[in-house]
Amino acid sequence: MRINAVVKRILKQFIHDKRTMALMIVAPILILTMLSLVFNGEDLELKIGVLNIPDQLVEKMEQHAIVKNVPSEDAIESLLKEDYDAVVEFSNEEKKLYLEGSNPSINRAVIELVKNSATKSDEKVNMNISYLFGSGDMTSFDHFGPVLVGFFIFFFVFLIAGVSFLRERTQGTLERVLASPIKRWELVIGYVIGFGLFTMVQSAIIALYSVYVIDLKMEGSFFYVLLITLMLALSALTLGILLSSFAKNELQMIQFIPLVVVPQIFFSGLFNLDTISNYLSWIGPLTPLYYGADALRNVMIKGQGLTDLWIDLLVLFGFSITFMILNIYALKKHRRI
Repeated sequence: MRINAVVKRILKQFIHDKRTMALMIVAPILILTMLSLVFNGEDLELKIGVLNIPDQLVEKMEQHAIVKNVPSEDAIESLLKEDYDAVVEFSNEEKKLYLEGSNPSINRAVIELVKNSATKSDEKVNMNISYLFGSGDMTSFDHFGPVLVGFFIFFFVFLIAGVSFLRERTQGTLERVLASPIKRWELVIGYVIGFGLFTMVQSAIIALYSVYVIDLKMEGSFFYVLLITLMLALSALTLGILLSSFAKNELQMIQFIPLVVVPQIFFSGLFNLDTISNYLSWIGPLTPLYYGADALRNVMIKGQGLTDLWIDLLVLFGFSITFMILNIYALKKHRRI
């Protein structure tokens, strides 16, 4: 009888907690659907520019890639402007392959395609290979590392900020603060600055460890890495505080992770964005991690500077400001000032 009583109590708790019931069913279905659209999306098509290449070789490569004639005599300029994965150039009996270089798997695929096509067309396969970014010894972890740095910073800041702010509410601290003459916007800014100081330390430690201990590839300025991780952490911080306003306990706060954080992994660059189904691809630009991971990869792999990063940084700052404004309005349900 006592066991039955415990069982009934647990069942009643689940039945009355509609959010938990829905999440147990909706979240796995949502994530499985996204995974199916990611892995069953379009096949990766290599984009190769050609300059002074025999037609026979072009025809061979066109069977497995998108091949276009380079409009400029400068292959490097074409790589930058036309978003090619590689440019193949034959000049003065010299065969050159210029790789964009930031993705090792694409580099290997291009080299294999070009050499196999050249062999079948009776062309010599000896080529002078150059990398615009990266190098021949660049590993897959070097490619994914910047994305993982951004994701872990975003994830843990989101979780810690959300749970901490939730405890402020459940322990009555927030209500006591709201009973004072403080304005809602002052309260939000105060929390953001307070949590933000610890966020800065956390982001700096993770970035330092990633670059100087596990030796992730680092071509750009470490200062820009710190700036990007700080902006990404700020967006995670403000989002975590915002969503905690709609949670009644820690369990409900954690329930936001598969709905808010996990889907962002698919659009952070951990998977090739060109192969993701069109049904999902529009979601990426609506997520902070999309811009944070892009900026980190551009600094750490491509060595880009502020003139190339300002759009990503501006968007991340815009996310943070938007979440802060929504936080101010979310506090209305606790007190009207």
